[in-house]
Amino acid sequence: MKSKYISVYICILLVTVLLFGCSFQPNTSAVVQGESVYSRVMRSGTIRCGYAMFPPYCMKDPNTGKLSGIFVEILEEAGKNLGLKINWSEEVGWGSIIQGLETNRYDLVPTGVWPNASRGKHASFSIPLFYNGLNVYVRANDNRFTDKLQSINSESITIATIDGYLNQDIAKNRFPRAHRLTHPDMCDGGQVFLDVTTNKADLTLNDPSLAALFLKNNPGTIKNITNTPIAIEANTMMFKIGEPAFKSMLDTALTELINTGYVDKVLNKYEPKRGVYYRLALPYQVTSGEKMN
Repeated sequence: MKSKYISVYICILLVTVLLFGCSFQPNTSAVVQGESVYSRVMRSGTIRCGYAMFPPYCMKDPNTGKLSGIFVEILEEAGKNLGLKINWSEEVGWGSIIQGLETNRYDLVPTGVWPNASRGKHASFSIPLFYNGLNVYVRANDNRFTDKLQSINSESITIATIDGYLNQDIAKNRFPRAHRLTHPDMCDGGQVFLDVTTNKADLTLNDPSLAALFLKNNPGTIKNITNTPIAIEANTMMFKIGEPAFKSMLDTALTELINTGYVDKVLNKYEPKRGVYYRLALPYQVTSGEKMN
C-alpha cells in the first residue's frame, strides 16, 4: 500500500515539474536590453511589423482581418526568401510610427513610408521599391487654380491633410499662409478627398493611387490640376535608426525581388491605372547585339 502512494506522489511530482517547466518557456521574440534589431530577428526568426492603412499598399478585410496590398505581398515574399516569419503585430497611425520603433514595439514599418528630413533624424529606410508623385486635387468644377498654384498660398484657402502624413508637411512648407483642415493619423486616407467634395476644404495634396480609388467610388467628383507632380516621393520600409545589419539584410532581399521582376508583377496587380506608379530605372545596360547566356 505504501509503495502505491509513493508511485502516486511521484506521478504528481512529474506532472508538476512538466507544467512548471512549460510555463517558463523562453519568449524568443521578447526584447532583450541592448540587443540589435538584426540579432533579435535572427534569434526569434520573426520580423514584427507595425502597419498603417494606406490602400492599396496595405488593406485589411473588415470581416476576416486579413491584410493584403502591395507592401504586404512584397514583404511576405521577402520573408519567405529569408526564411523569416512576418508578424503583422500592430496597426499604427502615421503620427506615431517612429515612436513604436524607438520603443521596440515592432521592428519594421513596411507599408510604404515616404522618407523626409524630419523622419530621417529618427529612423532609417530601405531602398525604394517605386516612386509616387504628389498632386493637387480640387473639386471637378473648381477652375480657380489652373496654372496658378501660387494662388493656393492664401489665407482664404483650406487644404485637407492628415496628421503625420507627408501632405501635411508639404502643405505647411509650400503653402504656409493657407489654412489646414487636419485629421487624426488613423483616419481613412480618402477622408481628405471627401473634405474637398463636401466644401470643407478647397483642395488636398495626395497620391494618385488614392485619388483613383476615390474616383472609382465617386466618379467625376475631383480632378488633378498639376501638369507635373509638386513632389516625387520614394516608397520605402522604415525601421529603427542605427541598424546597418538589418538594413543590409532587408535591402538585399528587396533587391532580389526587384531584379527578378516580382515587385513589378505586384505593382501591375494593384496599380489602379497605368502610370500611377513610377518604376525604378534599370541600373545596368546590355550591349546591343550581345547574346545573354
